[in-house]
Amino acid sequence: MNLFRLLIVCFFLSTPVFAQDLGPEDLVKKMTQEVLEAIKGDKQLAAGDRQKAIKLAEEKILPHVDFDEATRLAVGRGWAQATPEQKKKLVAEFRNMLVRTYSNAISAYEGQTMKVQPVRMKPGDTDATVHNQFIRPGARPVLVDYSMRKTDKGWKIYDIVIEGVSLVLTYRSEFDAVVKQDGIDGLIKRLSQKNTPAAVGGSASGSGK
Repeated sequence: MNLFRLLIVCFFLSTPVFAQDLGPEDLVKKMTQEVLEAIKGDKQLAAGDRQKAIKLAEEKILPHVDFDEATRLAVGRGWAQATPEQKKKLVAEFRNMLVRTYSNAISAYEGQTMKVQPVRMKPGDTDATVHNQFIRPGARPVLVDYSMRKTDKGWKIYDIVIEGVSLVLTYRSEFDAVVKQDGIDGLIKRLSQKNTPAAVGGSASGSGK
């Protein structure tokens, strides 16, 4: 599995069960277990069944990802130029793009494990980084960091960094170039095109970018 797909898979490791009551470390531990069990218990899911992967994301993952913050960071300076309606469309399209990429990458997660490190936080902290190790048989562990923030609905994931590479920021230069050339509406159009059935089918074996 290449680094980009690893970023996508790890970004989506989450679960809605009582998540609002959990701290960042416990949330990551629980979400890792939930997703691994789902993959282990369903051969079609483990084999990369796209519809089942999308269902897994919709039911257990998406409620606990802060897509507003993730999209804001990915769009960068262009975010301030966007109207409320444009921001809403950007979030929806960015969310859809990550979900369909995740559905293509989930099979590569079969047989992998995650080791969650203790989180050092001060009372009242609303931002935290959860450090993990992505353990692959026969290979050295890969360092995985979840960037999380506390909201009124509990802790949310807004980015994931693997070996120093940020999932969200990998898009920023691309998005910034589109905004400079075609404006916010141009970026929305570009994302929408990436999410069309034809584009999704054509990128099944690619990075999803």
